Amino acid sequence: MVDQALSRQEVYHTDFITPTVLKESMLVLDKFVDIKMVAQGGYPEAERCRLSVGHPDILPSDPNVVAALSVSGNFGFGSYSHGDFLGSILGTGIVQDKVGDIILQGESGAHIVVVPELVNFLASSLNKVGNVSVTCVKIPLLALEYEPPRTRSFKTVEASLRLDAVASAGFKISRSKMASLVSVGDVRVNWITVPKNNTTIKSGDIISVSGQGRLKIGEINSTRKGKFAVELIRYL
Repeated sequence: MVDQALSRQEVYHTDFITPTVLKESMLVLDKFVDIKMVAQGGYPEAERCRLSVGHPDILPSDPNVVAALSVSGNFGFGSYSHGDFLGSILGTGIVQDKVGDIILQGESGAHIVVVPELVNFLASSLNKVGNVSVTCVKIPLLALEYEPPRTRSFKTVEASLRLDAVASAGFKISRSKMASLVSVGDVRVNWITVPKNNTTIKSGDIISVSGQGRLKIGEINSTRKGKFAVELIRYL
């Protein structure tokens, strides 16, 4: 994309990518001269974003490569999850790379972020989520309703920075139970499944455990006794 952007003097866009891929991509692209990068996910807290690259003279600060839809219906008679909405969206025949974040709106439905070229298709094709009939309409990005994540911070002192040790403290789960969750693929670091308990974590890492939620690693400091004081930020 960078080669094409430089040689053709055009702007190129990825599909929606995960935070890990975005971070790694921007680190690599930062080494190129005369390339501007813009990540856009529809709202400030977006996880899945599209990355645009191009010469600074032709790439706008707001490339307008994402759009928002409101999926509304009567969801007051059951519990509907992110997976329910995503499954129904993918059931129309589109691929997940074309879908950004899905922001649940309680009993009223959800707001979803997609590539602009699929707005009309989803508006006419997405008629049901589970057993609930829905209406799907385009809304301005500024109309996206989201809440900044609520967190709780606390500290733990560990002999090592092994994944199983830090995660067990963060999620209040025994170390043996955490090791079992790692072994079956239920633990991810920066959205990537980690198969080894002795994986070393670092400041800024996001640890997610199926059924338990997410945890961010804050500051890490060494103690006088050679251990590690780790700040843990739990998403509520």
